[in-house]
Amino acid sequence: MMEDFRRTYLRLCKEVGVEPQETVVAQLQESRAAQGSRLDLSGQSLSADTCSVLARAFQKDTVFTELLLSDCMLSEEGAKVLLSGLFGNTTVKVLDLKGNNLRSTGAEVLGKLLARNKTLRRLVLEWNALGVWDEAFSLFCEGLASNSTLTQLDLRNNQINHHGAAELALALKRNTAVQALDLRWNNIGLLGGRTLLEALLKNNTLVQLEMAGNNIPSDTLKALEQTTGHNSDRQSTLRDSRSRTQVLSKEIQTLKEEKGRQFLSLMETIDRQREEIGHSNGSTSIKLGQLQEALNERKSAVNSLTAKLQMTEAALALSEQKNHNMGELLTRVKAEKDEQRERQSRERKKEQEDGALREGKLLREIQNLKETNAQLMNKVEEMERRCKSQQQQIFELKQELTNSTAELKLQLAQTEDRLEIEKRRSKQALQDMDSLRQKEVEHVNRHLEESERALQERIFKLEGQRIQLEEQENVSSLEEKLRSARSLQQEVQLHCSQQKQTISELQAKNSQQSMEINGLRRRTEELQQELLGKDQEKVAELSRVRVELQEQIGHLQAERTAQGGLKEKINALEREIKALSSNHREVLLDKESQMSSVLEKVRLKEAEIQRMREDEAQRASYLQSAILTYVQGSPLGHYGSPKK
Repeated sequence: MMEDFRRTYLRLCKEVGVEPQETVVAQLQESRAAQGSRLDLSGQSLSADTCSVLARAFQKDTVFTELLLSDCMLSEEGAKVLLSGLFGNTTVKVLDLKGNNLRSTGAEVLGKLLARNKTLRRLVLEWNALGVWDEAFSLFCEGLASNSTLTQLDLRNNQINHHGAAELALALKRNTAVQALDLRWNNIGLLGGRTLLEALLKNNTLVQLEMAGNNIPSDTLKALEQTTGHNSDRQSTLRDSRSRTQVLSKEIQTLKEEKGRQFLSLMETIDRQREEIGHSNGSTSIKLGQLQEALNERKSAVNSLTAKLQMTEAALALSEQKNHNMGELLTRVKAEKDEQRERQSRERKKEQEDGALREGKLLREIQNLKETNAQLMNKVEEMERRCKSQQQQIFELKQELTNSTAELKLQLAQTEDRLEIEKRRSKQALQDMDSLRQKEVEHVNRHLEESERALQERIFKLEGQRIQLEEQENVSSLEEKLRSARSLQQEVQLHCSQQKQTISELQAKNSQQSMEINGLRRRTEELQQELLGKDQEKVAELSRVRVELQEQIGHLQAERTAQGGLKEKINALEREIKALSSNHREVLLDKESQMSSVLEKVRLKEAEIQRMREDEAQRASYLQSAILTYVQGSPLGHYGSPKK
């Protein structure tokens, strides 16, 4: 490779028409013999033409990593051309330009070199005059500020004043690569020292700073040393942390793979358990649907009490479904909380805060579900109270019906007693009239001999008058009795109308309860839709948590002892799921038995109500027949025959 560079140099000299410099060729020959990666041209006077040829050779990648050009008496043009050739070079890491009297042009080119070159690590500029011209040194500092690879910079004896120190301070505020800076034997002074101290407060990479021979007070020098000492400690700590980070990253990678396998197995177990729970929920929902259909088929055959009982049963079924869903939700929430606690014990402070927020959110959802359950239980209690009040009303109606029946019986007995008394009075009156008539006949017979014809006519007249008077008296009494019977009939009809009004009110209440049942069913469908939305949100939350787990597994620092605890938790969850499923089956069996007993009670109530209706209808028919019999068997019918 060294031979190739020598040939390239000779070829370029020939192309340009420049005589190769013997000292350069000799140095290249020595470097080829030594098989080194350093090109040392120190102390040789390089002409502008030689610098141009070397610049063209350096534009291509070479084997040199160190280029020593100290005390080469470079001219302004030669330095510009030579340094321009290193703009795109990617092999030279050390550049020594000591004692070349570089001035404004050299400072500008060096600034461009630092801005474009990405491989240079060390730059020696001792014994030059870069700080004499402020504008040129400002360009040099701009290039230094944008450089990200240079770590060592030697600026000794460059006549840098406090203005140049200010520019250099601005560059150090932006530069994050320079670790060693040598500014000895310049003219920085007190102001320049303060500006550099201010810059070092914002620079964390500079660990070595030489400031001797700059007329800077001792306290400022001590402050600069302390600042660089802090940076040095910080760099050592950073290196230690990087080494520890590498070790920990390897361990975390190992734990990541292990926990990945454990997480996959755990997710498979959870998926199987959820599938089993889904199957059991499906069968339960089918059974509940069948029971609901059976209850709907029997809805048209029951009265207000049956409607109340059905409403209570629907509320109980809804609360049971809510409790079941809440149990499942609580189980999932407990599992998620256990997983979050397991993760939070190994996460950083920020991840702990995020886990706390998620846990708070889940707790709020649990609290909301508990409040919903409490509201449903309150509704069930209210329905039970309504059912009890309806039963109390039915009992009062039965009592009132019994009382009205007793009153009707009492009135009927009183009416029969009055009829017997009237019958006895009528018989007594007939007997009295018969005896009186017999007496009058005897009296007429005694006086028959005296005035037979006259008295006979008069007797006939008197008898006609007497019969008319008796008929009028009997008709008035019968009219009074008929009026009393009609008033009694009106009272009975009024009582029947009241009973019909009560029945219509009960039917209206029944229709209102049916409307309430329909509203509760619609509310049940809405709650089921809300539960479905909650399930979908939980599935989305679970997927998001899975993604977060996959992203955060790389940051976990778990211990191997957690595997046993994880297995125990999985076993505990399985036992809890089995216990919940068995409890759910027992509750379903209890609810089925309760439903059958309630249906039996409803059937008995229906039979009892039907029997009461039949008794009332029979009593009404008896009362009607009794009234008709009373009207038909009144004394008016008996007195019709004498009139004829």
